[in-house]
Amino acid sequence: MEAKEKIKALRETLEQHNYNYYVLSAPTISDREFDGLMKELQLLEEQFPEYADPHSPTQRVGSDLSKEFEQVVHQYPMLSLGNTYSEEEVKDFYERIARELNEPFEIVAELKYDGTSISLIYEEGRLVRAVTRGDGTRGDDVTANVKTIRSIPLKLRGEYPATFEIRGEVLLPWAEFDRLNKEREEQEEPLFANPRNAASGTLKQQNPAIVAARKLDAYLYYVLGEELPTNTHYGNLEAARSWGFKIPDVISVCKSLQDIYDYIARWDVERKKLPVATDGIVLKVNSLRQQKHLGFTSKSPRWAIAYKFQAERAVTRLNSVSFQVGRTGAITPVANLEPVLLAGTTVKRASLHNADIIEGLDLHLGDNVYVEKGGEIIPKIVGVDLESRSLLIGDKVRFIRTCPECGTQLVRPEGEAAHYCPNESGCPPQIKGKIEHFVTRKAMNINIGPETVEDLYEAGYVKNTADLYTLKVGDLLRLERWAEKSARNLMASLEESKQVPFERVLYGLGIRYVGETVAKRLASAFLNMEQLSKASLEELTAVDEIGERIAQSVIRYFADEKNQQLVNRLKEYGLQMAIAEDKLANRSEKLKGLTIVISGTFSKHSRDEYKAMIEQHGGKNSGSVSSKTHYILAGENMGPAKLEKASKLGVKIISEDEFLNMIAE
Repeated sequence: MEAKEKIKALRETLEQHNYNYYVLSAPTISDREFDGLMKELQLLEEQFPEYADPHSPTQRVGSDLSKEFEQVVHQYPMLSLGNTYSEEEVKDFYERIARELNEPFEIVAELKYDGTSISLIYEEGRLVRAVTRGDGTRGDDVTANVKTIRSIPLKLRGEYPATFEIRGEVLLPWAEFDRLNKEREEQEEPLFANPRNAASGTLKQQNPAIVAARKLDAYLYYVLGEELPTNTHYGNLEAARSWGFKIPDVISVCKSLQDIYDYIARWDVERKKLPVATDGIVLKVNSLRQQKHLGFTSKSPRWAIAYKFQAERAVTRLNSVSFQVGRTGAITPVANLEPVLLAGTTVKRASLHNADIIEGLDLHLGDNVYVEKGGEIIPKIVGVDLESRSLLIGDKVRFIRTCPECGTQLVRPEGEAAHYCPNESGCPPQIKGKIEHFVTRKAMNINIGPETVEDLYEAGYVKNTADLYTLKVGDLLRLERWAEKSARNLMASLEESKQVPFERVLYGLGIRYVGETVAKRLASAFLNMEQLSKASLEELTAVDEIGERIAQSVIRYFADEKNQQLVNRLKEYGLQMAIAEDKLANRSEKLKGLTIVISGTFSKHSRDEYKAMIEQHGGKNSGSVSSKTHYILAGENMGPAKLEKASKLGVKIISEDEFLNMIAE
């Protein structure tokens, strides 16, 4: 029970930090602290697979989308990398690769540049499109801005594939960063926090002339395509270098774990001499065939990992502590510090996470505290300089008991670290947070942001998501900064949202634990909102990967009369409350009740494509062989451990052709 509650608490904490970072652009913890929490959750989920949840933050990829640019779908998803901070974890990665491949392999070591990711598409030797990472599935088309970066070739040299994609990092060199901040200081403009923020902000400028003036640079490190010149990652980078691309000259092919350790040791020191910011090392399996065999999780490739350099530390004074309320009602304490320079940026705030952290640190106002920072704006307090504490020190920092926004008594669920404000329907940050979630691209895709939500709420026009559909042009024109055109654009966006599929409407409701994947599973299982709202605990938990915690949350949501009224109103306004007929036509139950394990490499479809086929036809994917496994879909180089276990348990092994025949019948 303790593990279950810990997993739940970590997921909610990480979701809140995801929201702070990607939606509010106001992170409250450092990269390293976030990665530490994520790692802790990943380990617990691996240790207790019975609590698996496709909505878990471990399955998420973040977003940097801007509505000011055309959005483009990536041909190949731009996934993030798993992070590690110790050589022991690098060893674990290396040994896992060795076990899974069971054959010789090489690792390519590269520096991890601290800029903003970019994808460049070339056709017939010419740059045709440049797209930001976005949410990993689609990004912003910033081609006009990227064409101003002189290190990116517009026309290639030599012989190259007809069509390919190359990815890398857009960077602002340290010298240009310092020049730009000096210029901004003279003009009394806000300074950029670090080169990464400056590069990202520059790339999103609407005026390419401004972009050109800031002298961005670009380092490229990954080539993708159907007709690449070699079958290795390193070989393709060397080929790209000959085509005119700026490929870093610090890349090394490692043939042993010691080679990797030597690379880390060297560049942890030498990187400080480089003209651009770096925050770690990336390790990738060199062979493209072996990469394909290892495959991907929903979040990251299994054949690559990032090693992050140790964070820098500073000492500064704790002036005060403030408390923020998130969309879920979670209360996050934030330390307000005497400004201090740390890792190239000025730090003024640090996250304190929860009451236990505050108590464990024994914080007093006026304390000198140690802060660490791994490249993020908001670092973490890791300790107190007790020797400097004097008799004149201020009051002990204590966690608040009532909500700072609405005054409601806070609650701390048993087994959780976070405190919550239970006033979901009356606490302003929670109300606005739910509306902001509802309008996001992955939910209803309504063309407004947090500032507009704030204005509509304060004006009294919108107190819940359904109120959005009662807005009139005249209401908007009464607000500041609204003109006829923008008002009618919002009306059109609201009308378009009525065609958003049922599963995204369900996700947009913001039911706790019901993320994108869970919403899809529930929509697929119950087909419409009415059936879902009446589903019992037994019916809900019978759905693949829907555990009791998710089921109870769904039941609680629909048991609340206010939520029932909200859903009914949304239905009256014309939102989709059932699976579309054309989608139902592509479903089948040919594999219903069957659990299938995929192992090996395939020639006709990728592993991920086969997983999608299994789910489309009612089957269940599993990563391990057990007595509940019905079939193993086996390709070449099937893992010997799975083969042995299948033989022992009498599990039938089927080929690609046999599987395709099963779903074609």
